Amino acid sequence: MPTDSPAPADTPRTPPAPAAQVPAPFPERAALPDPGPAPTLRDTDSPATAAPGPGSGPDAPAPATPRGYRAVFAVAEFRAVFAAHLLSLLGVVVSELALTVLVYDLTGSPLLSALTFALGLLPYIVGGTLFAGVADRYPARRVLVVCDLLCAACVAVMLVPATPVAGLLALRCLVAAIAPVFTGTRMAALTDILGEGDLYVLGRSLLRIVSQSAMLIGFGAGGVLLTVLSPRGAITVTVVTFLCSAALLRFGTRDRPARATAGHGAGGTLLKESLSGARLVLGDRRIRALMLLIWLPAMFVVAPEALAAPYADAIGAPPAALGLLLCAMAVGHIGAELFVGSALSPRNRSRIVLPVAAAGLLPLLVYAVRPGLPLALAALALAGAGAAYVIGLDQWFVDAVPQELRGRAMTLLTAGLMTVQGLGMALAGLAAEFFPVHQVVAASGIIGTVCTLLLVAEVRRTDPRRMSYTEERDGADRHVTSR
Repeated sequence: MPTDSPAPADTPRTPPAPAAQVPAPFPERAALPDPGPAPTLRDTDSPATAAPGPGSGPDAPAPATPRGYRAVFAVAEFRAVFAAHLLSLLGVVVSELALTVLVYDLTGSPLLSALTFALGLLPYIVGGTLFAGVADRYPARRVLVVCDLLCAACVAVMLVPATPVAGLLALRCLVAAIAPVFTGTRMAALTDILGEGDLYVLGRSLLRIVSQSAMLIGFGAGGVLLTVLSPRGAITVTVVTFLCSAALLRFGTRDRPARATAGHGAGGTLLKESLSGARLVLGDRRIRALMLLIWLPAMFVVAPEALAAPYADAIGAPPAALGLLLCAMAVGHIGAELFVGSALSPRNRSRIVLPVAAAGLLPLLVYAVRPGLPLALAALALAGAGAAYVIGLDQWFVDAVPQELRGRAMTLLTAGLMTVQGLGMALAGLAAEFFPVHQVVAASGIIGTVCTLLLVAEVRRTDPRRMSYTEERDGADRHVTSR
């Protein structure tokens, strides 16, 4: 499964970095059973566990411990998750392009062809809200494998020549509804595989980088495939990638128990669990603020991508400029995320979250002067680089969400993110019907920055350290007053 989107059972793991202590917003969190000592994060293939050789002994120098992204790849379970994500994501990108071409060949309708892409975003909110309980109710590995197999079955039915266009679109919706459940479950499972500290943050970062890269590579690969294969032949590739992903997750990850326990959302209907989880997550002020700080900037930053074609036409750019405008933001995002993830310490990544989030949309203001292609590309690359604040925000989010709600919270986070991006594209297109494209993009930067500044203030107010200090101060004031 895409969007984003585990070593043998006896593989030990290193202890995760200690997470910041935050006040438990859910009274039932204290009742959770003690999970026991954290396992060690050491792969059986790593030098640290290899049999002693020449030069080993108490006086021999200790082997170098992998750091940064290398430390994440040292975990065999993550390598399986990473490979599965890469395969299925490439397959989905290829199938989206091929399915769009197939629908257009069958109907000759540009509207239905465009609707095929839109249906990849709209069902996210349905699947993420109504089926989020699956992520905590059942063991993660089982959920991931079943999601991959269901998607493979849906895509296989698309290959049947007798499948009508309405059926193709319905199957596209079903795959999109399954995607947030898969992604949320995988995000929550990463905390078991990598711990809740820096390795988890870097693992999430790698999956995001793959998602951005796959969009660039996948559409190119899909275009090449369509020159030698029919649309249905290209879609066949997706069936294979889903099946390979399912196999990697089934045999490359450990089987862990479900997160939800009796008294923590388990035992009711799936719909009840999903909706109650959404209420608990969105009802917590800290989690809600962090979630909105991920959603809102993403909603406004998509405006220049949604309007890339009309803007290229407005400035008289050559046809190749459209591809550059669509790629610039992804290139900036990938470069910045690699730098922040590898060059900055966890503390410094945490320090830049709020300043970078607050300034991330400002490069779009360049569009107010209707820039030419070079300046527009630079602005888009900088706006993409601004998304690197999410690396530090990932750590805050996983610290704030209680373990028994983690799968549902991350499923809702994924569903909301995809939905607001689709909504942002639609609103940008609607505004461009009444105002010049460059003004719409600049306005998106202004409005988005104002909304983000309000969210930054809310995130500061809900900081556990700040709240703890305020509570201690208020308690001291009450004590003095009572004398």
